Amino acid sequence: MEEKSNVPITKAWDWSKNTDNYWRIPCIESAFLAERWNAEDFNSLLDLGCGLGRHTVYMGKHGFKVTAFDLSDAAVESTRNWADKENLTIEAYKGNMLSLPFQDNSFDSIIAYNVIYHTDTIGFKTILNEIQRVLRPNGEMFLTLISKSTWSFVHSDKAKMLDENTLLRNENETGEDIPHFYVDINDIKTLFTNFKFVRPPVEEHDYDMKDTNKYSAHWKLIVKKRYKL
Repeated sequence: MEEKSNVPITKAWDWSKNTDNYWRIPCIESAFLAERWNAEDFNSLLDLGCGLGRHTVYMGKHGFKVTAFDLSDAAVESTRNWADKENLTIEAYKGNMLSLPFQDNSFDSIIAYNVIYHTDTIGFKTILNEIQRVLRPNGEMFLTLISKSTWSFVHSDKAKMLDENTLLRNENETGEDIPHFYVDINDIKTLFTNFKFVRPPVEEHDYDMKDTNKYSAHWKLIVKKRYKL
């Protein structure tokens, strides 16, 4: 395990090298989220870690005022270009989720799909505090977290561990030594004390059909920001 640092880390994917069409297809929960959040009269939405723009475009088409945000220049450019082709008006910014450039209580809803765990333990807590700051009271966030039951964590190279929850991994063509912060249900309960679970966290597994001994597992959560008196 590498020596711990008090400085949180995060690292962008190189989206200019992506060749996988998967990242252009909105997640299966998108339709449910659009229906739920429209029923709640939510308007402003932050697509945190927008990638190529799949959720920005989908939610924009469903009437949301979307702000896209990513650490990657290529991601922000792709999202803007895609939105332009769809005649959607969005805002898109490059920046680090460790310090979001938005005022307090700016957004009714946030999507953070496979993104906020690309950091270490200190960074994750920092990002979660930033999310809590910019999300309005009773606003909701849909997010995914990578599970400690994932094959890559269970069989991890200890030399690549930054702390007890964080592993450096390669992401195919999109980047090397990308930090991954892994959690179990007890970590989730501890980390999300300032949020209310809209539904219980669900752990889902995806298997590599070329080698079914290898699999990934992610937690899917919908959380609501609690009022603070």
